[in-house]
Amino acid sequence: MTTSVSVDRVPQIHHPIKSVSGFSKFISASIAATLLMVTSLSHADINPKELRIGYQKYGTLLLLKADGALDKRLAQQGVTVKWTEFPGGPQLLEGLNVGAIDYGVVGEAPPIFAQAAGAPIVYIANEPPAPAGEAVVVQKNSTIKSFAELKGKKIALNKGSNVHYLLVKLLEKYGIAYKDIQPIYLAPADARAAFERGAVDAWVIWDPFLAAAQQQIGAKVIADGKNLVNNTQFYLASRSYASARPDVLSVVLDETAKKDIWVSKNIKDAATALSPSVGLSSDILELSFQRSGFGVKPVTPAVLAQQQQIADVFYQQKLIPKPLKVADAALKK
Repeated sequence: MTTSVSVDRVPQIHHPIKSVSGFSKFISASIAATLLMVTSLSHADINPKELRIGYQKYGTLLLLKADGALDKRLAQQGVTVKWTEFPGGPQLLEGLNVGAIDYGVVGEAPPIFAQAAGAPIVYIANEPPAPAGEAVVVQKNSTIKSFAELKGKKIALNKGSNVHYLLVKLLEKYGIAYKDIQPIYLAPADARAAFERGAVDAWVIWDPFLAAAQQQIGAKVIADGKNLVNNTQFYLASRSYASARPDVLSVVLDETAKKDIWVSKNIKDAATALSPSVGLSSDILELSFQRSGFGVKPVTPAVLAQQQQIADVFYQQKLIPKPLKVADAALKK
């Protein structure tokens, strides 16, 4: 029998921060410390009167963009906000790497690839894990019942994204070598098109694309991230911006924390508010939010150790060219 994601009606929501202002003070101190550590860094590419944010078509940052609260607050400090949409985390971090943006949110895998490529990123904060928010799906009329049946099959995924790590862990769990599948690297929109026309046998994807595929075309989940991966979301900045404008990033995280708390208590309203910007129904977004984790918190050594495990796995699989020390991309206290 085909298994599917069971949606707990009690959302997977965490509240690790008791005080939004207290968190902001922590972040300000941490970023300020980074400033002292990199005083020799040139800020020629930094516009101190602008913050360029990269976002994906979902989540807290998009809600902040939609309601304008962050723009208004930073305008009081003489800072304008420029928002740029990206189809996925790898593309967003490439934008950060080439200096097109200063800040953004991505999953746990993209920073590994970006750091391996020499991108000057720094971890700012993270959300709690949301392992059920990514999964492997097959078409509703597929005869494939389990992930084990995907050996030799075509599997679509966004290369370098969170689901890339999920795929690696599933292959490990079922004893399938990476060379024994046919990975088809596509961004979400192209992957869905390939999936719908039957050009691939399965699709590894994250919310809200996952929820949309389930509700709109009846995609069947054959495996998700539970008990395998964390699916953690990270807020990152270029090291130069983190050192040049710690005060601006403090405001961003303060507003993000407030919005996170609001979403966790008002999931239906949040889904309704986000629907026009995303172009998905509120029901789809509500399902996505129910599998999310909320509560921005500082990146701890334990979280960086989890990131290091991902980096080590990617190196073992020859997905990155050299061993990586994730802690090199941490804020220095």
